[in-house]
Amino acid sequence: MARLFSNLAAVRHGWKNGGVYLVTAVIVFVAVVFLLFRGHSGGPQEAVAGSPAPAHQAVAKSNPQTPSPQPAVEPAVPTTPEVTLGAAVSPSVSVGTQQQPEPAVSVLPAAAPADNGNPEAEAAIAAALSQIQSQPAAVIEVRNKLNQVLQMQLSPRQREKVKVEMAKLADKWLFGPAAFPTDRLCDTYMVRPGEVLEVIGRRLKVPHEILMQINNIPRPQALQAGKALKVVKGPFNVKVYRSTFTMDLYLQDMYVRSFKVGLGRPGYETPTGRWRVQDGGKLIKPTWTDPDSGRVYKADDPDYPLGTRWIALEGVEGAAVGRTGFAIHGTKEPEQIGSAGSRGCIRMYNGDVVLMYNMLVPAYSQVEVMD
Repeated sequence: MARLFSNLAAVRHGWKNGGVYLVTAVIVFVAVVFLLFRGHSGGPQEAVAGSPAPAHQAVAKSNPQTPSPQPAVEPAVPTTPEVTLGAAVSPSVSVGTQQQPEPAVSVLPAAAPADNGNPEAEAAIAAALSQIQSQPAAVIEVRNKLNQVLQMQLSPRQREKVKVEMAKLADKWLFGPAAFPTDRLCDTYMVRPGEVLEVIGRRLKVPHEILMQINNIPRPQALQAGKALKVVKGPFNVKVYRSTFTMDLYLQDMYVRSFKVGLGRPGYETPTGRWRVQDGGKLIKPTWTDPDSGRVYKADDPDYPLGTRWIALEGVEGAAVGRTGFAIHGTKEPEQIGSAGSRGCIRMYNGDVVLMYNMLVPAYSQVEVMD
């Protein structure tokens, strides 16, 4: 009996130990299975541990379609201070290695359309100027060529160039003391006994004042018989352009030079059309009544408005027909030359209007006003 109990106790002890081993085996089995499933799952094991993966593993495991951010590299500490160009360099010193900014297109103004002008006229202008440089005595020939060019279709640049060059030539062939042999507009005349300068000028359709000016005669009575006199074959004419406030002077059909003028203000515009110098209308500082205020101005008044000369006009064609009271005259307001400020008259600088007075002749000289 005692042996039976002893065997039962041994069996119980064996079951107890076997249960312990069984439980231990089950736990080990479960742990192995758990670790196997964790090892084949898609999640990164490093996330669990919290430690960063080596760089080569991070690149290998990254998605090739989504590049991983690279770690920032700490800049090396310079051994010398960094120099900022433009801050420590004097403005007067140019640093060759400094990167210059690209120039902005908008810095320069838009280029104006190329003024190529008339090629035929351009060639004629160049040939004429070349000729006067190589042959200074060919004044009349070059003048005639440039005057022909002026009748051509020209660009504004070309027209201005021709006028400038012709004005230079006019100082020689017209205002100079000698007449050129081949000139159809000027000549040399031998004064006869008893001749009067005014009569000679009237015969030539020019005022005697221009003959006095170019021959340096101080007064008409100083004319001497037998003396050679340079004479001008008139008449002089002018064209006035309202758009540019410009007056062009011609001897017959030959361009001489241009003048700046003032014209009528809005409501009192200078009428277009053709005018002529009124007979008896050339006066020196005449008494004048202001049509707006009724005030009468005399020549010695300090605020006399008409300047030094008055050249009355009468309309003969276009919008000028029947218009009265218009004239070419000087001014006490030179700042208004080149603008619209008069009551319709043509204003000039006082020095210019004296010259015009000496060249325009009543009944013959034409004044054409155009836009």
